Order: sequence, then C-alpha cells, then structure tokens
Amino acid sequence: MFDFGGIDWSEMGKASVDTLKMMGYASLFTFIIGLPLGVLLYSFSRSNSWVLGWVYRILSLIVNILRSVPFIILIVALIPFTRAIMGVSTGVAGTIPPLVIGAAPFFARLVETALREVDRGVIEASQAMGASSYQVIRKVLLPESLPGLIAGMTITVVTLVSYTAMSGMVGGGGLGDLAIRYGYYRYEKEVMIISVIFMVILVQVLQMIGDRLVIYFTRK
Repeated sequence: MFDFGGIDWSEMGKASVDTLKMMGYASLFTFIIGLPLGVLLYSFSRSNSWVLGWVYRILSLIVNILRSVPFIILIVALIPFTRAIMGVSTGVAGTIPPLVIGAAPFFARLVETALREVDRGVIEASQAMGASSYQVIRKVLLPESLPGLIAGMTITVVTLVSYTAMSGMVGGGGLGDLAIRYGYYRYEKEVMIISVIFMVILVQVLQMIGDRLVIYFTRK
C-alpha cells in the first residue's frame, strides 16, 4: 500500500515552483529566439537570392542538428557553456540554457510551418499595394498565422515540461529531480506518483489554455 502521509509537502511545493520557473523562463526565451528564427527560415526559403538560399541551408542544418540531439545528451554536452554564462550547471538557473537551446529550434520549425500555411493570395495582394517585406511579415504573415503560432507555442511549452523532468537526471531541480532522488533512488514511490500527477495536471492546464486561445483567435 502507498503511504502519502510521509510526503514532505513543503519540498513538493518548492519543486513545483522550480518547475514553473524553469518552464516560464525557458518558454519566454524560446519565444524570443524561436519566433525571429522561424520568420528568417521562412523568408530565406522564399528568397530568389543564392546568398540567402545558402544562409537558409546553413540555418536549417543547425536547426535540424539541435532538434535531433536527445535532450538528456544536450544538457550534459552544454554543461561547460551553461556554467560559463550562468555560473552554475545545476538547479533552475543551470537548466534554462539547455532548455532554450533544445526548444527554440523546435519552435522555429513550427513557426516556419505556420507561416507557410498563410494564403499566398493575401501576401501577393499586400505586395501589390506596395507593402515592404517587413510590413508583409508584421501586418500580414504574423496576424494571419496567429492561431498556428499559438498552437506551436502550446506544443513547445508542453514539450518543455517533459524536458524539465528529464533535467532531474542531472540535478536540474523541480519535480523531475524530486521524482528521481526520492522516487527512484530512495524507493519512495509516493513521491514519484505525486510528481507525475502534478506534471500531468500542468500539461492538461497548459494544453487547455492553448486550445482555447487557438479557437478564440481563429474565430476572430
């Protein structure tokens, strides 16, 4: 039988807050980096310039490489880099750089896909009226692709939740670290069960919010 009475709820609460911090900061920087990167990928792929064509190939290769590296390997490989810019390689602060580097290329691809789905006729109409490339991106592409961008960001944030859990394998903090230290190494299965339940609830809430926002902006 399970004995949930022995769980340290204060530590569980702290781990939950740490998970939210990691997810929140990582989501913010993933959006800041991934959105422009996705726009560049889309723009360069449409360009007739051979220079921009090669830039697109190089960016695309880098994005594909970063996306293909398993996160648990990525976080270990980036320990020197993380320590250099954050001063630590563990805990909440030490987990954010690998989270961003792992998630930003993934989100960039989703942004590129969302922009490709915008009706070409709308883009050509704005160009016919004299809109510059920047105006087309800001006033046509981004507003028209907003539901797809929100859906992509929702998928990315949910993915970041699972990444935070994997970071617990290398002392990343949060619910994943708690589940590993107590649930796995100390055989306190109750801690692992509660940690999993909390993360499932978090994912469900995030997905529900994302779905509602997609529906709202699609109707607008």
